[in-house]
Amino acid sequence: MKAYYRIMLGAKSLYAEECYKGGFIGSDFDIKGDLTKSLYENWREFNKEQIPLWILNHPEKSKVSAGLACGFTWTIAKGIQNGDIVICPNGQSEYYVGEVVGSYYYSENSILPHRRKVNWFTNTISRQAFSEALKNSSGSIGTVSNVSKYAEEIEALILGNKP
Repeated sequence: MKAYYRIMLGAKSLYAEECYKGGFIGSDFDIKGDLTKSLYENWREFNKEQIPLWILNHPEKSKVSAGLACGFTWTIAKGIQNGDIVICPNGQSEYYVGEVVGSYYYSENSILPHRRKVNWFTNTISRQAFSEALKNSSGSIGTVSNVSKYAEEIEALILGNKP
């Protein structure tokens, strides 16, 4: 079953346009190197391996921060499935919409190096067209937010209809 995610592409959507033009989503929580061999089926195994490494590089941060950084990274790299839909704010009260079409890949020395390929749709969706509930969910704090419970509304918005 297809899932729907709101993804932040950098702080305050800093990299949204570059991701749109480049056909990808990604994350960067200063987790170094290619994660291909660490992307276990279960995020808990990934976090068990990665949290201690992240804390070593960020001793001033809390274990909660480490868990969030690793969890968001795993979700983008592995948890989101091919065929899932992503909506990403572009910093101008609109959302890019796309379908995830590729497996994880690492783009060394690039913005948001932990990436997935996305086929972006041509039209954006205005945040003004969202219901209050979807506005609240899509405005939540964090890099990744599962908004699948609004699938019907998102699909209608993709088709150009207001909910």
